[in-house]
Amino acid sequence: MNSKHSKLSIKSNIYYPIFLDITKKPCLVVGGGRVAERKVSVLLKFNGIIRLVSPQISNTLKRYGDKGRIHISLKEYGEEDLDGVALVFAATNVESLNERIYNDAVKKNIPANVVDNPSLCDFIVPSIVKKDPIIIAISTSGMLPFLSKRLRKDMAEGITRDYVRYANIVGRLRKLLIMEIKDKKLRQSLMKEIMGTDVSVINNMGFKKAKETFFGSEK
Repeated sequence: MNSKHSKLSIKSNIYYPIFLDITKKPCLVVGGGRVAERKVSVLLKFNGIIRLVSPQISNTLKRYGDKGRIHISLKEYGEEDLDGVALVFAATNVESLNERIYNDAVKKNIPANVVDNPSLCDFIVPSIVKKDPIIIAISTSGMLPFLSKRLRKDMAEGITRDYVRYANIVGRLRKLLIMEIKDKKLRQSLMKEIMGTDVSVINNMGFKKAKETFFGSEK
């Protein structure tokens, strides 16, 4: 084996996994093509305020703007576009522009993501399985996006309607438990009992019956 190849190593950044609440937070997407479409479509699912900057945009992005779902500026990017934003996505097909956007964001301490360039990313966007209230994020640290997509497909198939129904019921029970039961040990005991009950049993009960079973009819 060639000595150069034998010493080759693949290095990746180490990312801290975190879920952010971007509700009503301005998020800037620079770009007007399919990549920008993908970024915008995901951001819309999580209620961010989306600002799009590009001199030209796709029909899909135009429809988003016409419906008032995103704010569009049909112009070239300028550093002033970063004012007041929480996150930045550089999604143009010009590498030098993407790098400029990233450097501008760094100066303003704004987390930035540059499409297809992990070395210029303060954060990466994982593959997502979203079946409310269940959200699963999958990442290979930017190294193997196709593997993330395959894992997402497998997990999406595994999260059936039964799990979604169960998560909704138990989530409501847990919220009630936190509100109504002040004793920590009792809360933990009840939650352990709930979690120890089979998914199908909880689902067959439904919320009302489960509430009566675990908390008593007075709650």
